[in-house]
Formats: sequence, C-alpha cells, structure tokens
Amino acid sequence: MPNGEQRPAHTSRKELVIAGFTLAAIALHLLLRFGIQPTTIVLGVPLHEVPLIAALIFGGAPLVFGLSVRLLRREFGSDLLAALSIVTAVLLHEYLAGSLVVLMLSGGAALEAHAARSASSVLEALAKRMPSVAHRKLDGQVVDVPLEKVRVGDLLVVLPHEICPVDGKVVEGRGVMDEAYLTGEPYIISKTPGSEVLSGAINGETVLTIRAGKLAVDSRYAKITQVMRASEQSRPKLRRLADQLGAYYTPLAVAIALGAWAISGESIRFLAVLVVATPCPLLIAIPVAIIGSISLAARRGIIVKDPVVLERIDECRTAIFDKTGTLTYGRPKLTEVITEPGLRESEVLSVVASLERYSKHPLAGAILDAARAANLPLVDASEISERAHEGLQGTIDAKKVEVTSRKELVSRRPELDALLPPIIGGLECVIMIDGRYAATFRFRDEVRAEGASFITHLRPKHQLERVMLVSGDRESEVRYLADQVGIEDAYFGQSPEQKLELVREETRRTNTIFLGDGINDAPAMNVATVGIAFGQHSDITAEAAGAVIMDSSLHRVDEFFHISRRMRAIALQSAVGGMALSVIGMAFAAAGYLPPVAGAIAQEIIDLLAVVNALRVAVPPRVLSDYHVIPIRGLQAAGA
Repeated sequence: MPNGEQRPAHTSRKELVIAGFTLAAIALHLLLRFGIQPTTIVLGVPLHEVPLIAALIFGGAPLVFGLSVRLLRREFGSDLLAALSIVTAVLLHEYLAGSLVVLMLSGGAALEAHAARSASSVLEALAKRMPSVAHRKLDGQVVDVPLEKVRVGDLLVVLPHEICPVDGKVVEGRGVMDEAYLTGEPYIISKTPGSEVLSGAINGETVLTIRAGKLAVDSRYAKITQVMRASEQSRPKLRRLADQLGAYYTPLAVAIALGAWAISGESIRFLAVLVVATPCPLLIAIPVAIIGSISLAARRGIIVKDPVVLERIDECRTAIFDKTGTLTYGRPKLTEVITEPGLRESEVLSVVASLERYSKHPLAGAILDAARAANLPLVDASEISERAHEGLQGTIDAKKVEVTSRKELVSRRPELDALLPPIIGGLECVIMIDGRYAATFRFRDEVRAEGASFITHLRPKHQLERVMLVSGDRESEVRYLADQVGIEDAYFGQSPEQKLELVREETRRTNTIFLGDGINDAPAMNVATVGIAFGQHSDITAEAAGAVIMDSSLHRVDEFFHISRRMRAIALQSAVGGMALSVIGMAFAAAGYLPPVAGAIAQEIIDLLAVVNALRVAVPPRVLSDYHVIPIRGLQAAGA
C-alpha cells in the first residue's frame, strides 16, 4: 500500500479485485493440497502451488514493481518490508506466505477505500438530492432535458416542492423558496420576478419560471459539493507518520531478520521475521483513524476539506478571527431610524421592509425583523432590481423606493451629503423615495453570546498564546467587539491585501488558525496554517479553508480541536501498539517458533487489533468538548 496516499476510485477497485483473486487462490490452494490429487505436477511445480503463483504474479508483481520505481526515486516507505517479504517468499518457494502478504496489503487498501466511501456518505446524499433533469420552456412547450444540457439563458420551470436545478432569476410567478440547506439561514425567502434563486433550494407551493444564470456545474449547490469532495483529495501529514515511524521500524525488522538468519543458518527464519514485520498497522490503522475522524466531524456539522488540518489545528498557537459571522452572528439589528421631517418612522420602515423581503442582503433580515416586531404591514413590490454597487430598487404603492449606501448615493448626488446624519460606528443604509432622501437606517451586528467565554477558553485549554481580531470594518465597530469578547490585538480597516500580510507574517512566527466567512477572508485563510470557514455564505472562502463549520458555531470549533487531539492519540496508539506486537512476533519468528505462514496469520491478528482500535475514533465519546458558554455579562461581572 503506497504510503497511505489517497487513491482514485479505479485504483481502489483494482486492489479489491486483487484481494478477492488472492483469497480465491489461497482457498483453491488449500482445496488442492488437502483434497484433490495433491501430487500432480504442472509446469514443474505441484498443482496446488499454481493458484498461489498466479496470485503472486497478478497481485504481488504490480506491488513490487511500484515500490521498485519509488526506490529509484529514493522514496523509502514503510511498505518496503512488504515487497521484501514477497520477493523473499518467491525465492524460497514459500508461495503461501507470499500470497498472504499480498492479501494483507490489498485487503488493507480495500478496507481503507470502503472506509473512505462511508466517510463520504454526505457527498452521496448531496448527489442524490439534486434533480437529474430540468423542465426547459421553449416556444410555449415544457420539455424535460438532462441537467447537464441546461445552458445559461434557458427558461426553466420549477414545479411546487421541487429542488431548483441551477442558479438564476425568477421571470414569472410569485412564491417562496427554502434556502436553509444552502445558507444556514432558517428563513423562507420570498420570490418574485427579478429575485435571485439558488440551485438546491426547495420551491414552495407555486410554479416559478426562472432564467438560468449559470450552468449546473457552476451553480451554488455544485460548488458546495465540490468543497466537500475536496476533503478526499489531499494527503495529510499525519498519514506520512507511517513513513516517519517506518524509518526506525524497517531497519529494526531487517536487522532482526538478518540476525535470525545468521545465527540459525536458516533462510526461512529471515522470511518468517519479514512476514511478521509487514507494517500493516502503519499502513492501515492510521488512514482508518483519519477517515473515522472525518466521518465523526461530518456528523458534528464540520466538513473536513483538507485532512491535514486534523493534525495541524492542535499545534496552532495564534488564533486570528474575522469579525462578521465569526465572533458576531452576522445578523445585524436595526438600532435607529432617522427620518426626514414630515415622514413617520413606521411608514418608512413598512415601505422598506416590503421591498427588502425580496433581497438577500445581510441587512434585509434586520429590517424585516424590526418590521415584524412593530407589527407593520407588508405590501407587494414590483419592478425589483438589485445590481452590484447600485443597491435595491423597486416600486411600492406606485412609489419608487431605493435602498443604497451613503457612498454610492453621494457619488451620484453630492448635494445630498449635507442632508445625511453624521457617520458613527456601525452599519447603515440610506433610503430614497421618489428620488428624494427619506431616511437613514443604522445597524449594529450582534456579538455572539459565547464569544467572550470561547476566547477565554482557548488560552488554557488549547495552548493558544495569542488571539487577534482582523477586520475591514471601522475602528469603532472593531473596538466595540474586541472589548466585548476580550481581545487585545485588534486590527481595523484592513483590506484583503493587508489581512493577507498580517496573517502571513504571524504564520512565519508560529502556527496559526484563521476563522472567517467572507470572500475577503479567502486569501488570508489560504496562507494560515489552518483555515476554517463558517457556514456556506461564500464558495470562495470554503475553497480556501481546510474545514467548514456548517452551522457557524464556536462550540463546533472547540469540538474540532478535540476531534483532532483524539485522532492523533488513537492513531499513535494503533500504529505504535501494532509495531510493538509485531516486534514481539518477530522475536518468536527469529527463535523459530513462528514459521512464515503462522507468522502471516499472527500479523493478520495484529492488523485486526490495530484497525479495531483505530475505528474507535469514529465512535463519538460521551463528552467531545470541555467548553461551556458563559454569557458576556456574566464574564464582565466576574471581571473576566
């Protein structure tokens, strides 16, 4: 098994075929040897040896050839012992022992592949969930076409309770869609002509006609699937622990084998020692522990994109946080409505909320919440548009309503700057009605209740020496949050380039973990030792991250720390424990008490013990986290 490298599906199938063929060959060998004409000679060898020779040619030869190629490249792996065992078995005509080694290696690879498929059941569920066809509307007719044949600009009909096949815009119909599966937001989103729709969202009870804005492979749902699938595509450093341990184990095993041969004068003892020494605990148990941890993390809502982070996160000594969506909920609250004289706050809020229910902007939810809390009526909107850098526009009760930013409005109409209230900390948007300035809405992002206790927990429990807050927001907002959660190193007004340089410089000094959820976090996340993305709000951020916390919970981050620590401990237990048992077996083989075939069986038992121990990592412990949420007020009262 090549050093624990990730294998493509066809390679895994090949190893499964080799394992099956070798097992059948061994069974046929035993049947011929102890049942049917055991003395028959075929091509100069007993008939009962022919199946074993076939297994060694079919299964052993490719393994030995592959290892020989890597030896020429000076890549020395712990599976060198396996190849040496097979070659020695052939030279000494111990075909059964050699076949058992082939079975161990190919069977172990097949076991790993099976575990990987089990761990990626989330991906299978994602694939099965998406429709395979779309209802394309052309010349008044609706025809079902394969999803991959949908083109940008096609008109598609989404029936009630169907899953939206691609990203696009509504052109006909009014209704709602449930996008919680994609965004994590527990709201039903209203849809009307001009509204954006996401692939994977579940349609409500009305028929909607949409215009495809992206191909299926480029749509949001496909991107999320790609992020999850990427968890199987890289080789983690811990997997190479097999080679690190093998650097000591392999010379020891060869020395014992040569010593046994030299002292006894029996070459068969050389083979017996090597067979027992076959390092399957290294080659199987460590991958099983990693895959089990990926599976456990997935069940806790943590998608491990790059398994390397499972090892590295517990080594990080600096934690770097983005502000919005990590230490805050990413759900701003409307705190103030400043209207022009002659306009009532309730009237403006009702009109704006009626328009905002068709928007996906982060401030839309805050406005809707405020309108619901005030029991304000919402009316239908029409002619809705929401273009980048232009804000949200629409018609409400024959009034042209526009929700935009101060910067955008002043760039177009500088004369309005004098009418706007002064800038203070927090977020804001400006309201225009029929081309006239109407109001300014002010917001503040809500700090996570668990934020302060989590920061306090990081230092003693996970050996974090430094905690940083890096944000592109204004100083007043960043300072406010830093004071609330207890972070001293706070950086505000940071561009993506400045964030990148800050994280790069800190990572040169020590291992870092970066937590964020916005597109502007992706470069910094990519250069940190470990990058963790919160939620699925940005495909780009998720691509740059090593892990994705699906429900945006700091408690899940703590669980991930513990999953990592537990995985490393169990992997080392399995590998080192298996090696120790193998050394004991080698001693018996060197003394002549374990012939090659018995040694191979003993090694299989050792493998089983190591793998069973490694499988413990997938079983959730009774307690997976020692982190307890203490409300921010309680911490402040205690002087924390």
